Amino acid sequence: MTASTDLPARARLPRSARRVQLLAAAQEVFVTAGYHAAAMDDIADRAGVSKPVLYQHFPGKLELYLALLDQHAGAMVSAVRAALDSTTDNKQRVTATIQAYFDFVADDGGAFRLVFESDLVNERAVRERVDRVTHECADLISAVIAEDAGLSQAQAMLLAVGLVGMAHVSARYWLPREGNVPREEAVHLLAGLAWRGIGGFPRSGGTESALP
Repeated sequence: MTASTDLPARARLPRSARRVQLLAAAQEVFVTAGYHAAAMDDIADRAGVSKPVLYQHFPGKLELYLALLDQHAGAMVSAVRAALDSTTDNKQRVTATIQAYFDFVADDGGAFRLVFESDLVNERAVRERVDRVTHECADLISAVIAEDAGLSQAQAMLLAVGLVGMAHVSARYWLPREGNVPREEAVHLLAGLAWRGIGGFPRSGGTESALP
């Protein structure tokens, strides 16, 4: 009786809403078990649907994983873009950008594990998406550095990749130890370190100097 009363409810759910539901269930399974140990049966069970319903939306486990990766990689890039657009003060931009990484890593859903700790990086499609997150975030940051510091694009990109690496590696290190250093304090510490480096490059007009 339970199954028969559940089927009409499934049929009434709009396709877009069903997709959101399936992605949420898949995220829980992939984050908990990792790609290789996760099974489509587990994901269907978690979503409360049959496997045929799951396969109507995603032809296989890899396609489902890539859809999740695209979703959260895009969210990370959007968060960095929003941080940079939130102010014209470069010191505050550094803080906001590092905050974006800490917030992403600290999210309860654990999506950062798909982006930064995937167990499927040997799969080309996954590797390309993971690399693209770093490149796109660094590209956004490098544009600001190049404009304000008068550096070449290559120089600005190198500095931007360094800032991205510091932010995401530090955030991942911090997460299991967050009880030792509160998030806001951790962001402040990392932002201070980053700004004391990047702040040494003055604006192109020479009007902004490093911190004392």
